[in-house]
Amino acid sequence: MIESPTPAPKYWAFISYSHRDAKWADWLHKSLESYRPPKLLIGTPGARGPVPRRLHPIFRDRDELARSTDLGANLNEALRGSASQIVICSPDAAKSRWVNEEILAFKRLGRADRIFCLIVGGEPNASDDPARAGRECFPRALRYHLAEDGSLSSRRTEPIAADARPEGDGRYSAKLKLIAGVLGVGYDALRRRDQQRRNRRLFALACGALGGMTVTSSLAVYALYQKSAALRQTARAEAEAETAKQTTRFLVDLFRISDPSEARGNKVTAREVLDKGSARLDSELAQQPAIQAQLFDTIGTVYMGLGLYAQASPLLDKALVLRRRLPEQGPQQRLVESLNHVAELHGREADFPGSERYYREAIALSAAARTPGDFATSRAVSLHGLGYVLGQQGRYADADRTLRDALALERRVGLDSGDEGARTLQDLAKVVEESGDIQKAIPLMERVVALHRGLHGSEPYPAFAEAVNDLGYLEEQKGNHAAAEALMVEALNMKRKLFGDKHPEVAAGLANLGLLANDEGQLARAEDLYRQALAMDRELLGEVHPDVADTLNNIAFVQADRGDLKGAISSERESLKIYRQLFPGDHPEVARIANRLGFWLTQARAYGEADLELRTALGMRQRLLGADHPDVASSLTHVAILATAQHEYAAALTAADRAASIFRASASADWRTAVADSVAGGALIGLGRLDEAGKRLAPALAVLRGKDSTAPAAYLQIAERYARELERHRRPAARVAASGALSP
Repeated sequence: MIESPTPAPKYWAFISYSHRDAKWADWLHKSLESYRPPKLLIGTPGARGPVPRRLHPIFRDRDELARSTDLGANLNEALRGSASQIVICSPDAAKSRWVNEEILAFKRLGRADRIFCLIVGGEPNASDDPARAGRECFPRALRYHLAEDGSLSSRRTEPIAADARPEGDGRYSAKLKLIAGVLGVGYDALRRRDQQRRNRRLFALACGALGGMTVTSSLAVYALYQKSAALRQTARAEAEAETAKQTTRFLVDLFRISDPSEARGNKVTAREVLDKGSARLDSELAQQPAIQAQLFDTIGTVYMGLGLYAQASPLLDKALVLRRRLPEQGPQQRLVESLNHVAELHGREADFPGSERYYREAIALSAAARTPGDFATSRAVSLHGLGYVLGQQGRYADADRTLRDALALERRVGLDSGDEGARTLQDLAKVVEESGDIQKAIPLMERVVALHRGLHGSEPYPAFAEAVNDLGYLEEQKGNHAAAEALMVEALNMKRKLFGDKHPEVAAGLANLGLLANDEGQLARAEDLYRQALAMDRELLGEVHPDVADTLNNIAFVQADRGDLKGAISSERESLKIYRQLFPGDHPEVARIANRLGFWLTQARAYGEADLELRTALGMRQRLLGADHPDVASSLTHVAILATAQHEYAAALTAADRAASIFRASASADWRTAVADSVAGGALIGLGRLDEAGKRLAPALAVLRGKDSTAPAAYLQIAERYARELERHRRPAARVAASGALSP
């Protein structure tokens, strides 16, 4: 009969091992009992109860087992009194009768989900291949589930394993994974907290050595220190340790500016530090390709985080080329890491097919590894990135499925309850919302916020603030303005605590409140908030920056809503000019602004310029996103509105019908579908097909006039104009005088 777990265990863990692996057992025992969880986690709830100040005691049998037929009373009592079991896995452990018996005894207590493995030699599941059976590291009791009678069944398991070998996680990361499992907390949360603690020590030492130096971009500099520290902490072999050591030395050396005149004044910016470092890489480390690749990747990802994509691209590409040439000189995880970073950069630059290609290569490489389980974390990153890119392409079903696969994998490796899991869940919520189901998106985003509250409490954190703001946006989309404003104000206050009163993130928070005020019809307040954000962005970021362009676009919407069409067109032209400077080729933001500018130019009867912008936007979206993306449908709707205004009714009907078809396939019962239907109705009026026009216009108007409609007022006005035109054509006296021309 299976016993229930002991309510108050005597030991945090029972270490099972072959006595040939006694050195590993000694290291693990000391490492666990000497470990102090980060202060911010102590007392917080875990799956095994509140996180303690120490993992003490840990049970380890130090004596050879007697030559008996059972484990003995002492060991059975220790197993019953242990909250979890850690099995040190090696070929010797796989052959050990007593290790196998200990695992069986612990499983029979009903605690199979509390068994954690530490691989120190051999290969997992090597016994599946008779030629490699001698390399098996998992005891048989680990590889199979128990049958109802307590014996081993033929049903396979997937043991939860950390790999202490140099080619695996390394001792440090493996130890943290085991501790996360024993405590029942997310590995990501534990690693991040532990990393912050170690980084504070490193940062204090660095400040002492480099006293007096001012660095204005603290976030980027922190990222550099964090990366270099992580490299040293996860050193997996002597060569890897040397790489980390030299990488750290190189990065720290970047901050040693002996001559203040090297800087552009009395402050040293993170950008200057990065530029100085990247300029040295090619010449100084050509004979050390592994170190060179790591530094190319490190500095490239920081450039990418700062939005400096042109500077990031060559560095990340060089890192990838070098790592492709070094398959035997370093873990394949490094190559997967480079593929993920290059894929992310392509996605940020709107090269979605290129991004998808690199993510899929990373996933395939992970799956083809001899021990795919070692790649679980990096594969989760790849799946998350791929899901995001698929969503950007409008392939919402594929994106939804891929992001859920990423979440499942994160759950398996213990990342689902940390920041990484929260980010994946947040992107899933956005995909669900983009596909038109706000009702399902909101609970997902609420889970994201709850995750962050559990991780950070009242402590402000950038990703936490972003999640709160996104939930506010969804509530605003649903029409819950009070809830939306409360969340957006909370997010803005969090950003002010993090960054001060003058920061791009604070400007973004002001712009979000401006959006909410605009939707509530508080146009003067909306424009004031937007202009505060614009002034802050221009001062901090300069004139040519995406945030400046986006805020100008928001101001243009307010101006249009206030009836200042001329002002709206002027602001939108300024926004489009900035985006075209930033992204000279095809880019979604360029297409978005050109599409909106074309619509307003149509309303202003500037048909020639409107046609140019709308056709440009449509072609760009078709090339970037494919023929069936909702953004393509949005462009087609505007093209149809322009064609109707120019009396090109057949072309207008074709474009409107195609738009409605795309919208229906991607998001049912959406106001955008109603707009496309209303424009089709307008085109049918021009063609004299009045009955058909009525059948398209009536339901479209019902949707656009509905109390739950979030359609911009301009589209309702156009639809009502078409309805009046239809009524005029239906009057017998008016039919004779009707010109057949429709207003825009």
